[in-house]
Amino acid sequence: MKLPPLFVAWRHVLQSGYGLPALRGDITAGLTVGIIAIPLAMALAIAVGAAPQHGLYTVLVAAPLIALTGGSRFNVSGPTAAFVVILLPITQQFGLGGLLLCTMLAGLILILLGLLRAGRLIAFVPYPVTLGFTAGIGIVIATLQLKDMLGLTLTEQPQHYVEQLNLLLRALPSAQLGDALVGLICLAVLIVWPRLVPKVPGHLVALVVGALAALALEAVGLTVATLGERFSYAVDEVSYPGIPPFLPDFAWPWLLPGPDGQPLVLSFELFHQLLAPAFAIAMLGAIESLLCAVVADGMAGANHDPNAELLGQGIGNLVAPLFGGITATAAIARTATNVRAGATSPLAAIIHAGVVLVAILWLAPLFSYLPMAALAALLLIVAWNMSEAPHVIKTLRIAPRSDVLVLLTCLSLTVLFDMVLAVGVGLLLAAGLFIKRMSELTDTTRLNFGQNPMLKELPEHVAGYAIRGPLFFGAAEKALSVLRRFNPEVKIVIVDISEVPMMDMTALAALENVLLDYRKQGIALILSGSNARLRLKLRRAGIHPLEGQLYHVRNLAQARAKALRLLPEPAATEPAI
Repeated sequence: MKLPPLFVAWRHVLQSGYGLPALRGDITAGLTVGIIAIPLAMALAIAVGAAPQHGLYTVLVAAPLIALTGGSRFNVSGPTAAFVVILLPITQQFGLGGLLLCTMLAGLILILLGLLRAGRLIAFVPYPVTLGFTAGIGIVIATLQLKDMLGLTLTEQPQHYVEQLNLLLRALPSAQLGDALVGLICLAVLIVWPRLVPKVPGHLVALVVGALAALALEAVGLTVATLGERFSYAVDEVSYPGIPPFLPDFAWPWLLPGPDGQPLVLSFELFHQLLAPAFAIAMLGAIESLLCAVVADGMAGANHDPNAELLGQGIGNLVAPLFGGITATAAIARTATNVRAGATSPLAAIIHAGVVLVAILWLAPLFSYLPMAALAALLLIVAWNMSEAPHVIKTLRIAPRSDVLVLLTCLSLTVLFDMVLAVGVGLLLAAGLFIKRMSELTDTTRLNFGQNPMLKELPEHVAGYAIRGPLFFGAAEKALSVLRRFNPEVKIVIVDISEVPMMDMTALAALENVLLDYRKQGIALILSGSNARLRLKLRRAGIHPLEGQLYHVRNLAQARAKALRLLPEPAATEPAI
């Protein structure tokens, strides 16, 4: 088996030439995306139930590894909003250690997908399925941010959406005016700023404005929850607010706290429980990273290697948890910003990780003053962008009813249950509807000998049919069953299959049954116009030409000649006495 090569993106860059202008573009893009990634990484880590530094560690470790080993020149990887609905239940059930162990398993699955060259298969996920579950994820993320956005006090953290929504509604009387004002101010800045000053990242401006607004509100007696009040770290048994201003240590995930605060106990049952969510993480990571690479290629006029990208994503997710990093994949918003800022190589993604490194070492104390409501407002905007509401509305308006059904099913199941079920049901539903559409393209019609010059003057003992379309399990039985509907006096059946591109095993079995019936009735079958692939497939299935039973001819003219030769000569008339 030929293995997908590593460092594909770098090889493409070096082959096309790399000079000083490209380096300047990568530095500018890396700095820009790095500034955007810092608050997003912390906010997304908080959203999945982890401390904010774990989001920064993800960028620090996974992003450069994926950029080095992957297959896209422009992808920027890190924590993404799409994973929130999958990772939060894992953290609640298995703790931080379980989350990191599950991420490592997902990394192994991604590496396996890359080795099996499954990158091209992701393109077969239908658009309504992708749009449905991403819109559903956006709704769930937005709902989860209402707690910090309004400063609500919740007594529990249910896993199901309906219970979460009910709990939020009952907690509305506990809303804090200070948190709500800061959240609304940040939300307004995030909406208005990109339209006024698009070159300066609105995320940074919104957080600075939010922090200043929180200080002003606290000065007049209104409390505002901050990151330093919610999270802390310990050094020599002394607790400090915020995030640690030093690099992460190497640690095996199972030695980190589980749901009860104690280290995990490795067992077959634990791996069995984590396998399904790990597979969901891997599939979502594969879909999102490859879609992101396609978007980047369209913007920059480049090409990526999907299998190498899966391999790089797998390596990043396998190594990052060893240093406290959570699940990473390519982020479309950050990648698009990377391309627009002038990136030309994976160096931009590595520089963006360097910006996060500087932030951890020198700016960590300042992060303690970030209001939780400001981070929630940031994720609300991310959720809105992710939901792609305009595309959903357009699809509902113009798409066929079957695609609308798939979209609404995926969206509803993602919100009410989980994304794994939504994608599974959506793919099955889309596949079923596709099979139905394809089966409608396959039909069998009776040949009119009088209107077809190649079949003229054939007697009534000959019947003719034409099959058009693929013969597969959804259409084969229906199409081939027509071949049994003819006059009992018929002794030869001509079937034109020149417009049949393929036959699957169901079609081959159905054809064998037709031949068996014909053999019992003494009927010969002439197949006309079959291509070389079909004839090879028939031979492999044991359906060989046999004198008096089955014949292959190139066209209908040859079929007519063969039929006339097979018909018995008419009996000579007795002379009149």
